[in-house]
Amino acid sequence: MSSNKTLDAKELDKIVEKMIDTVQHSKDEIFRIGEQSRQEHEQLLQELLEVKMLTKQTIEEADKLEIQTRLSRQRLAEVSKDFSLYSEEEIREAYEKAHELHMELAMIREREKQLRLRRDELERRLVGLKETIERAEHLVGQITVVLDYLNSDFRQVGEFIEGAKQKQEFGLKIIEAQEEERKRLSREIHDGPAQTLAHAILRSDFIEKVLKDRGIEAAIAEIRDFKKMVRSALYEVRRIIYDLRPMALDDLGLIPTLRKYLQTIEDYNREITVSFVHIGEEVRLPARMEVAVFRLVQESVQNALKHAEATEIQVRTEMNNNQLFVMVKDNGKGFDTTVKKENAFGLIGMKERVELLEGTLTIRSKIGFGTTIFIRIPLNV
Repeated sequence: MSSNKTLDAKELDKIVEKMIDTVQHSKDEIFRIGEQSRQEHEQLLQELLEVKMLTKQTIEEADKLEIQTRLSRQRLAEVSKDFSLYSEEEIREAYEKAHELHMELAMIREREKQLRLRRDELERRLVGLKETIERAEHLVGQITVVLDYLNSDFRQVGEFIEGAKQKQEFGLKIIEAQEEERKRLSREIHDGPAQTLAHAILRSDFIEKVLKDRGIEAAIAEIRDFKKMVRSALYEVRRIIYDLRPMALDDLGLIPTLRKYLQTIEDYNREITVSFVHIGEEVRLPARMEVAVFRLVQESVQNALKHAEATEIQVRTEMNNNQLFVMVKDNGKGFDTTVKKENAFGLIGMKERVELLEGTLTIRSKIGFGTTIFIRIPLNV
């Protein structure tokens, strides 16, 4: 009986090996498709920028030529009106000039038309490529979950038949959470700093051309926009670092890190006012608690920025011997707390964090009157 069980386990391992090879090959193929689409997307993006610049130049040339053509027609009309006042040479010159400008205008208008068509085609192709890249990333993420599961739990499934169902559910949840976090971070870097820096390289080339073609004043105006672009990339990088784990949290503690984080938010969102007040001593808390509270404040502030469209955010913390009190208030558009939102994973995650700390989370909000979040956590320090 035991020999049959061993045989079955070995056969199952062989099947799993074949499955892993097949799935890995499919993942590699999808990854190559995604990379090829990404490279083509970047090439077309650069070409689109050049086409737009050429289109603008062509329109400006056409507008100037339109004025010249109109003046030449007026001249031709004057000459044709009274032949006796003009020589044959002047009449011929007026006619040829009008005809030449007319033909040149027709050619440049045709070139403008072709450039517009190319621009529209590039924009359509970029949309299609972006969808392909997103689908490829989604598929790679799903296949990675399967591979991780096959490579870990499922390889020795013959030895753990009794607890397979529980292990499957638990393992998949952990793997999916890890993969989602990796995918989110990868997408944030790709769609944020990476895209901004790629555009910055193209913009620097464009500034050189503007300097040559239109002079230093136009170039200075472009440089101002360029600085805004770089500032935006810097903010995104710092925000991602904070999302991973703020280094100051280990060195300085919760309150100084919150103060620095909120000041950074205000510095890079000039149209938003962020205030922070702490009452009580700045006591160091257990590392697990400091990380959790920082994430709770961070999630609340990011919700106010992204979803509530707030212009004022107030954060207050109060610490005594028995509890830590946190309040995050904004003047955003608010929401109906009685309506259950789909995919509200941010709020769900916040509630789970508070429950793990044996605390309470209260949300008060009303449409048009902002949102206030109250958090109370017992202290055991």
